[in-house]
Amino acid sequence: MTRFLVADAADNFQFWPNLLLMKAFGCSCAFLAVLLLTTGPTFAADSSVVAPGAKLEKLGEGYGFTEGPAADVDGNVFFTDDPNNRIVKWSAADGKFSDWLKPAGRANGTYFDKGGNLIAVAPDKGELWSIAPDKKVTVLVTNFDGKVFNGPNDLWIRPDGGIYFTDPDFDSYHDRNTRVDGQNVYFVTPDRKTVTRVTNDLKKPNGIIGTPDGKLLYVADYGASRTYAYDIQPDGGLTNKRVFCKLGSDGMTIDSNGNVYLTQIGVAVFDKMGKRIEQIDVPETTTNVTFGGKDNDLLFITATGSVYGLKMKVKGAR
Repeated sequence: MTRFLVADAADNFQFWPNLLLMKAFGCSCAFLAVLLLTTGPTFAADSSVVAPGAKLEKLGEGYGFTEGPAADVDGNVFFTDDPNNRIVKWSAADGKFSDWLKPAGRANGTYFDKGGNLIAVAPDKGELWSIAPDKKVTVLVTNFDGKVFNGPNDLWIRPDGGIYFTDPDFDSYHDRNTRVDGQNVYFVTPDRKTVTRVTNDLKKPNGIIGTPDGKLLYVADYGASRTYAYDIQPDGGLTNKRVFCKLGSDGMTIDSNGNVYLTQIGVAVFDKMGKRIEQIDVPETTTNVTFGGKDNDLLFITATGSVYGLKMKVKGAR
């Protein structure tokens, strides 16, 4: 889940026209949606990431709250619809939608492992699930040191199968006395037998993504309006924490060139050095993002009640 958060003005000046419109019209999301859909997003002719002539397209609507998209090897995208407690599949072949799993533990973030299993955080009971292609659910993680999580939110799987997931507290309904201390990032070993807390100084970790070589992890601290980069150690530990950019994020993805995509107000794209190189306007609050489609070059964006697609010049990292 997400909360609307205004980012640091000095570092995110491109967002302010939309914010001012929202304030001027009493935060009228309907008006903003009409305006943006009418004018359409504008991209520089020499955009390094968006395909020439591409326009944002609404792929589907009418959902309660979309989140956690992940693409399988065929480019099909699976995303969650939290209020309706389901996982929805978008077909790369024909663009059709179908309910794939319901109930779904109020699943939020998802990610496919190398075996084709959809790994999902399931905050209903504070669990981490592995969902096989035949939809059989295996619960991988239920607690940390005997205490329930706040509400696992997003995850990333490194090349050897180790899993990192964030555990923020967005009005968790789990008993405070039985919950873990703090809002942290956790690591599950590749054999999935051990869970380790790998951060202890973040305000509200949310979006998370790593590089394909398994050496670098990005964690968005939603509460601090910052995204941090860490060096990944073989045992799962994180070292050399540094600010990647002064913007928090709900969900994240990365492309084949190493650019990082953050969601919150539209989609902000940053290069490896933390410099913003593109701003993609979306007429709803964005929640998460991934690459999918037959050629792995469709930017698939979840945004509250709808999902959107944008043809890209780059492909998603694998």
